Amino acid sequence: MTKNIMIQGTMSNVGKSLLCAGLCRIFRQAGYRVAPFKSQNMALNSFITQSGGEMGRAQVVQAEAAGIAADTRMNPILLKPTTDVGSQLIVNGQVQGNLNAMEYYRRKREFIPVVMEAYKSLAAEYEVIVIEGAGSPAEINLKQEDIVNMGLASLVDAPVLLVGDIDRGGVFAQLYGTITLLDQEERARIKGMIVNKFRGDRAILEPGLKMLAELCGVPVVGLVPYMQADVDEEDSLTARFDNSTERKLIDIAVIRFPRISNFTDLSPFARYGNVSLRYVDRVGDLHQPDMIILPGTKSTIADLKWLRQRGLEAAVYKAAHAGTLVFGVCGGFQMLGRSLFDPEQVEAAGSTELLGMGLLEMDTVFRREKVQRQRNGILSGISGILSGLNGAAYSGYEIHMGRSEEEMPALVGAGNVYGSYIHGIFDAPSICDRILQVLCAGKGIAFDALEKFDSSDYKERQYDLLADTLRSGLDMAFIYRILNREG
Repeated sequence: MTKNIMIQGTMSNVGKSLLCAGLCRIFRQAGYRVAPFKSQNMALNSFITQSGGEMGRAQVVQAEAAGIAADTRMNPILLKPTTDVGSQLIVNGQVQGNLNAMEYYRRKREFIPVVMEAYKSLAAEYEVIVIEGAGSPAEINLKQEDIVNMGLASLVDAPVLLVGDIDRGGVFAQLYGTITLLDQEERARIKGMIVNKFRGDRAILEPGLKMLAELCGVPVVGLVPYMQADVDEEDSLTARFDNSTERKLIDIAVIRFPRISNFTDLSPFARYGNVSLRYVDRVGDLHQPDMIILPGTKSTIADLKWLRQRGLEAAVYKAAHAGTLVFGVCGGFQMLGRSLFDPEQVEAAGSTELLGMGLLEMDTVFRREKVQRQRNGILSGISGILSGLNGAAYSGYEIHMGRSEEEMPALVGAGNVYGSYIHGIFDAPSICDRILQVLCAGKGIAFDALEKFDSSDYKERQYDLLADTLRSGLDMAFIYRILNREG
């Protein structure tokens, strides 16, 4: 029989995703066939599988840690926020339309068969399922219709480890308050508590951990140190957006749109020792970077208006005409064109037509049918300062509602302004290297000074580091006992 274990948190961003990824790696290293699972995910950072299905990036990372291919069964329901009160609903990898929050809440339990079919299908193939919850299980106004925290734990009979974030402060109140708000049956599912992101002297904390365990009637089974592993994160709560003023030998400024998506596209640049990757949301922080990237966004039209209102559009336009390399990905790419049309209000942005930045010769029309596919090939037909990319192999995936051409080339542009619909376009070392070589040449810097390292080997080492960090902080003997239903 397939074993399972579930990680729930006292709130969002307590580290559930990374803990699940680390456990997937640990169980894989122990010889288990292990898979991740999250019934319902709300995130703009998504991925397209080999079969063309869309799923949350967190479960992709967890699948990588487990050494298996990403599969939409690992995340059967994905919500991609389009407004403050509405989201695009994706079920089993395919778009079902847009729903407001209340409508989805009313219909939530309709999706239990979808969730259970996906879970049972995975359970038939894997020995261990590591399940991630969402937000907090103690949202007392939402518990009745829950299908992602205790509701799911009950459906699949999973033991739960509850995680609190000590780095934010108030971890004792987080854990005690969460358990107190649960009913008796739900409390019985919690087999242990984990204090995450710890920095300090453990001896000072120990008395508090003992008192917490006594108050809650649940043991503290982990004090996990603040993790230094460089692993892709799930959503816009990531610390990567903390604005750094440090500008290194090569400086890249990324426009931080309000609805930024798939920011992990840019991770390859961050893995060079002397390249700074700064997220910018106001003109005063832009300075004079060597490259400006307009990343993906779930709401292209709304975020283009924001760019305009903040004065950033004018700043990017000025930089482009001064020769700065400007690169747009997906939604950011669409903004660089002449115009955007949304006659069917696909983006629900309140505008049917909007002038773009006019830096690329293209127009974009939004349609209800979503493009979602993996792509790979060889770049060709590129002129301008990035002409050296001709002949480079690329691979990645597309996720977009807007069309600029029926068959858009993988990379378009000329001079110093370029764009692509392909998420992951920078992942190929040859592409990232060649772009940075152009920037280095423009500044008279030797490329070797950027301190490049092997990204695929680096990623594997980070997953191993994540697993080692968890082992140092978790009572793994206890976790194996509850995994095997021995306690």
